Amino acid sequence: MEMIKYFEVSEEDLKKVISEALSKGGTYADLYFENTLSNNLSLRDGAVNEVSSDVDFGMGVRVLSGDKTGYAYTENIRLEDMLKAAKTAASIANSAAEIPSMKIAEKVFTNHYRVEKSWENVTIKDKAPYIQKLNDRIFELNPNVVKVNVDLFDSSSYVLFFNSEGKLCADFRPMVSLGAMCVMEKDGRIENGSASRSYRKGFEFLTDDIIEIIARQAVQTTALMFDAIKPKGGEMPVVMAAGSSGILLHEAIGHSFEADFNRKRVSIFSDKYGRQVCNGNINIVDDGTIPENRGTINFDDEGIESQKTYLVREGKLSSYIHDRISAEYYKVAPTGNGRRESFREAPLPRMRVTYMENGNVAESDIIASVKNGIYADTFSNGQVQIGAGDFTFFVKSGYLIENGRLTQPVKDINIIGNGPKALADITMVGNNLKIDNSRWTCGKDGQGVPVSQGLPSVLVKKLTVGGTV
Repeated sequence: MEMIKYFEVSEEDLKKVISEALSKGGTYADLYFENTLSNNLSLRDGAVNEVSSDVDFGMGVRVLSGDKTGYAYTENIRLEDMLKAAKTAASIANSAAEIPSMKIAEKVFTNHYRVEKSWENVTIKDKAPYIQKLNDRIFELNPNVVKVNVDLFDSSSYVLFFNSEGKLCADFRPMVSLGAMCVMEKDGRIENGSASRSYRKGFEFLTDDIIEIIARQAVQTTALMFDAIKPKGGEMPVVMAAGSSGILLHEAIGHSFEADFNRKRVSIFSDKYGRQVCNGNINIVDDGTIPENRGTINFDDEGIESQKTYLVREGKLSSYIHDRISAEYYKVAPTGNGRRESFREAPLPRMRVTYMENGNVAESDIIASVKNGIYADTFSNGQVQIGAGDFTFFVKSGYLIENGRLTQPVKDINIIGNGPKALADITMVGNNLKIDNSRWTCGKDGQGVPVSQGLPSVLVKKLTVGGTV
């Protein structure tokens, strides 16, 4: 019950607010308390010269009544303001209700992120040398570097959840992101590249090793751009490299598996539950339990324990991505995917860490099987039309594949396809799964949440590559 003391509310307060939330006839209600302390440090022109901090504090009340959702929030937790928010959320229902008696039961979950030193106990003086060291290391690695930007973000979130079933749970959620953007000039040309890492860790994240990893990736990515070309466009085989190519799963498949889109029959996968959607050797997972991963959560924002969920098992669509509402609709257990950006928003079905499990083919054999195609290595963003399943990805870098070998580097190309077709067209799956630990954020309905993604190398037998004519 320590988190109740942290937010300075009592069990009696929680019961009163829930009772008010259900006073108009709602069938379910929950309360979500949050206090997030965040900091940003930025380095520009060789010096740490921008610092900001923020406190985001408040609570939200959600009421469910049939297919309707009422939501209201307050940026303080005085009892009268919480009751007012509860009354507002309750207004979606319009009949008197018998208020259930509640026995509060605290639930303790497995902790997937352990912090050695909290960011709350770290000063700017502690952090600044690491930012400076990353800047200096990038300049050391290549004489063509002319500019470096470095950004460090850290946050500490305290969360308290209580619902009308009497369930009480609390969490402390750390986050850190470190990224660098590198600009090089060579023979009058300017190119840029970037690298980042993000985890649910404390100050122990900042090490010489992580600085070396980010610095080398930023420099290597940028240097490659001077030799890269835009390939000839058209339909061709595409080998997705292990790692950030997981954006294929996130955009083309993951969003279309979110149960609210399927419940409303918006998704192209809404009639494919239990059906074969791809090669029988393919398994796709959404996992919220990977230790210290950016997308990991101990429990979701509806108090459901995080878990590893098979979305596709042996080629069949075996589960949608559920929150409480969709799980009730489909008469299945929630999957721990009800997530929200902050206390100001109601939760939605959202991804956590989405990846494809390993196959049994070496990447070299996948590449060798392609006569003419593209090897897509580094992705920066993507988008999908949920209804049609059509997607577009922007590929920052990759290579031509010619006669089974990687040859000319390529850059700045779009890959266009259709989610169900691309999934069905995966013919080879590598044995080199890699989770990309960059600072990915998923946007949906105006809300952003931290996620991760991964993929072993895969061959998609035909996608449209946008390049030169």
